[in-house]
Amino acid sequence: MRNVTEKKQPVKRADTETDIRKRPDRVGQYLKSFLNDFVFDEFSDAFLEKSGVKELMKGVPIPLRKSDVEQFKGGQGLKTLHIAENMAWIMGINPKFKYTEHYIAFLLKLYNHKIFEGMLKEGRDAAEKQEFDNACIHFRACLCMKPDYLDGMYSYARVCREMYLKGGNEDYVGNFKAESIDYFELLTEAHPDFAQAYYYLGYAYLNLGLYAKADITWRQFVEKSKNPQDKREIKERLQQLEGPVKIEAGCNDVMAGRYEDGINKLDLYLNSQFKTWWPLPYYLGVAYSRVGALNEAVSCLKTVLTLNPSHIETMEELADIYSAQGDKENQQKYSKKIELIKSQILQN
Repeated sequence: MRNVTEKKQPVKRADTETDIRKRPDRVGQYLKSFLNDFVFDEFSDAFLEKSGVKELMKGVPIPLRKSDVEQFKGGQGLKTLHIAENMAWIMGINPKFKYTEHYIAFLLKLYNHKIFEGMLKEGRDAAEKQEFDNACIHFRACLCMKPDYLDGMYSYARVCREMYLKGGNEDYVGNFKAESIDYFELLTEAHPDFAQAYYYLGYAYLNLGLYAKADITWRQFVEKSKNPQDKREIKERLQQLEGPVKIEAGCNDVMAGRYEDGINKLDLYLNSQFKTWWPLPYYLGVAYSRVGALNEAVSCLKTVLTLNPSHIETMEELADIYSAQGDKENQQKYSKKIELIKSQILQN
C-alpha cells in the first residue's frame, strides 16, 4: 500500500519540452540583434595543445566581441574566463547554435559546475540593474549548461515576467508571457517542493482568468511556503477567488452541456458584485436558451450587450432565438449587426 506521506514524484516531460536547447524558442528572436557585437575566430594549435582541448575544440569557431579581436590575435591573448563569457552570450542568444554542445563541454572541462553558477550570478546582477536582456541571455546560457537547474529555471521565469510586464508589442508580450508561465509550470513539475514557483504561477493564471487553476496553485503554495507574509497575502487572494472559481465552474458546465448545473451555479451571481463580468450573463443566457427558458435567455443576452456591445456570439444567440420564435424583425436586426461588425473587423 502506498504511504500517504510519500512525496509527490516529479512529472517527467520529454526533453523537447524541458531542455532549452531542444524546445521551441519563443524569445530568441528578440535577442538575436546582440549577435551583431560578435565575430568568430579559432583557437591556435598551441592553445589547443596546452589546454588539452584539441580534440574537442579544433575547428570550432570562438566568439569574440569586435573589441577583442586584436587582443586575441596579439601576443597577450584573452583570458579564458573572458572567452567563457562570450560563449555564454552566444548560447543564451541562441541555445540551438551549432556549437553549443562544444562550448558546454569546453566550459565544464575548464570550470566544472562553477561556470553555470557564475552565469547565474552575472544574470542576477544584470537583473538588479534592470538590464533584462542581459539577464535573460545569461539565464538561458545557464539552462543550456543544466536544463533542470532550479535557480536557473526560476530566474529565467522571473526575468521573462519582468520583460513582458514592461510592455511592448502584442507578439513580444505574448511570447515572453508564455515563456514565463511555461517555466513556472516546469518548475512545479521538476521541483515540486519549491514554493515560489506556485506563488508566481498563481498570479499568472489569475491574470489569464483561469481562476480554478489559480486557486489550486495557490493552495499548493500555502501548503509548501514557509514565508508567513506571503502566505497571508495568498490566503486573502484565495478568499477573493471563491466567487470567480464558482462562476468559472458554472461556465464550464454550460460549455460541457450541463445546462441545469450551469444555471444553478451562475444564477446565484447574476446580481452580485460580479454582475459586470459579461461572460456570466452570456453563459447563463446560453444555458437558459438550451433548456427552453427563452425569455430568461433574452434578458441575460441583452445584458451582455450592455457590457460588451460588439460581442458577436451573443448577437448570434439572440438571432437564433428570435428566428425560432418567428420574430423576423428582431432576427434581421441582430443579423445585420453581426454583418456590420464582421465587415469592420475585416477592414481593420
